[in-house]
Amino acid sequence: MAVELKLPLLAVTIATAALAQSPGTSAFVSRSQPGALATQSVSGQFDYETRYFQQKIDHFGFAEDATFNQRYLMADKYWNHNGGPILFYTGNEGDITWFCNNTGFMWEISKELEAMLVFAEHRYYGESMPFGDKSFSNLKNLNYFTSEQALADFAVLIRNLKQTIHGAQTSPVIAIGGSYGGMLAAWFRMKYPNIIVGALAASAPIWLFENLTACGDFNTIVTNDFLKSGKGCSESIRNSWDAINKLSSTAEGLNFLSHALHLCSPLQASDVASFKSWLSNTWVNLAMVDYPYAADFLQPLPAWPIKVVCSFLKDPSLPAKSLMQNIFQALNVYFNYTGNAQCLNISQTATSNLDDQGWYYQTCTEMVMPSCSDGVKDMFEPVPWNLQQYSDNCKKDWGLRPRPDWITTVYGGEKISSHSNIVFSNGGLDPWASGGVTKSISDTLIAIIIPEGAHHLDLRSRNDKDPISVQKARALEVEYIKKWIQEARNESMPYTTCFA
Repeated sequence: MAVELKLPLLAVTIATAALAQSPGTSAFVSRSQPGALATQSVSGQFDYETRYFQQKIDHFGFAEDATFNQRYLMADKYWNHNGGPILFYTGNEGDITWFCNNTGFMWEISKELEAMLVFAEHRYYGESMPFGDKSFSNLKNLNYFTSEQALADFAVLIRNLKQTIHGAQTSPVIAIGGSYGGMLAAWFRMKYPNIIVGALAASAPIWLFENLTACGDFNTIVTNDFLKSGKGCSESIRNSWDAINKLSSTAEGLNFLSHALHLCSPLQASDVASFKSWLSNTWVNLAMVDYPYAADFLQPLPAWPIKVVCSFLKDPSLPAKSLMQNIFQALNVYFNYTGNAQCLNISQTATSNLDDQGWYYQTCTEMVMPSCSDGVKDMFEPVPWNLQQYSDNCKKDWGLRPRPDWITTVYGGEKISSHSNIVFSNGGLDPWASGGVTKSISDTLIAIIIPEGAHHLDLRSRNDKDPISVQKARALEVEYIKKWIQEARNESMPYTTCFA
C-alpha cells in the first residue's frame, strides 16, 4: 500500500524541429583527462558556485576519448566538513540553474542535515554541450545523448567530488530529482548503489513505457483536474475541438480564430493540427502546475490556475464562435497572466529554460511514452496510439527510429523489487502520476501520494498555502533521507569479528 497522506477535502511540448544547432552555450571540448575544475561565484535566489567538470563524452567505449565541460552548481554553506551528506540533484531536460531555483526543498533541508548541495546539469542541455555548438548538428555528435551516459556522468562526477573535496570521502550521497530528473534519480540508485545510498524520485513516471500503463490514463487525469475545477469546464474544452474543426474549414473561420485568439501569426489551414496540439499541451501544462499559490514554474500563474481558467468555461453549449472567445479568455490566464503579452504564440507553451529540441530527440530514441485519447474518458480529440506513425515522424525529423522497449530492458520496468532505498512521490493532480510508482513495493521502495499535489510540488519551497498533505510528505521524505544517511554511516564503521 502507498503511504497516502489524506486530507479532508511542471513542459510537455513535442517540438517538430529538424536537426539544428543547439541553443545552449557552447561548452569547451578537449582531449585531456577528466577532472579539471573551473569555478565562478553566482548569487541569485540561492547562493551557489557554478563549476565545470571535464567529463568523458563516451563512458562505454574506448575509441572516443574527448571530454566536455559539464556544468554543476554547488553550495556548502551548511555542510559538515567531516563527512556531512551530499544532496545531489540529477539534472533533467533544461538549464540546471532553473531547476536549482525551483527546488527549494533541498535548500530548506540542507541546514538540518548539514548537507552539501550539488545540482548537476544533464549532458546536451544548458551549457553542458559535448560538442559545443555542433552538438545537435549531426547524428554522430548526438550518439552520446542517452540517459545511460547521463547517469555515468553523475557517477563519475560524484566520485571526483569525494576524492578531491576535503572531508567528503565518507559523505553519503542522496540523489534527488523531479519529473525526468526523478526518473534519473531512481535509475541512478538502481544502477549505481555503490555511488548513492538512496534516492527521492518525485513525479517520476518510470512505468510510462511499453504497455505498463494504459496510454489514455495520462489524459484522463488531466481531464479530471478540469472536471473538478468548474462545472462545464472539461465539457467546454471537449466541445472546442468540433468548433475548431468547423471554423477552420473556411477562410473566414480561420481569420476569426486568428483574431479571436489574438494569435501572433494568421492561422493557415496547414497550421490547424499544430494549433490543436498547442491547445492540448496548454491544458496539460496547466494540470502539471496546478499549484495552491501563485507561481511561475512554466509561466507566471495565479493560485489554483485551473479554477481560474474554468471560470471562463462554464457553458459548453455555446455556438462555435462564442465558445472559442471563451477559450481565448482561458488561454489568456496561462499565457498572459501578467498582462504583458501582445499576442499568443502557438510555437511556445512553456518557459525557454526547458529545451524542447533536446527532449524531442530523447523521445525519438529512448523515451517513448505511449499516449492516446478517446474523447470520452477525456476531454481531448480522439487520437489512438500509433507507434508506426510516431516512428515515421522521428525518422523524418531526426533520421532515426526509436527503441520503444529499451527503457524497460535496461532499467527493469516493473521488476524492481530487488532494489532499495527509493522514495517515489506522486501528486494526485499530476498527470505524470499515471506512470509513477503509486504503491509501495517493499519497506525500502516507498510510494508517497499527495492528493492535492501537482507536478513535484514536494520539491518546491515551503509556502503558507501548502496543503497539509505536502507538508507531511516532505517531513516523511526527510525521515527516510536521515535513515539512509545513518545506515550508510553504520555500514562504514569498522568492525571486528571475534572467534572464541
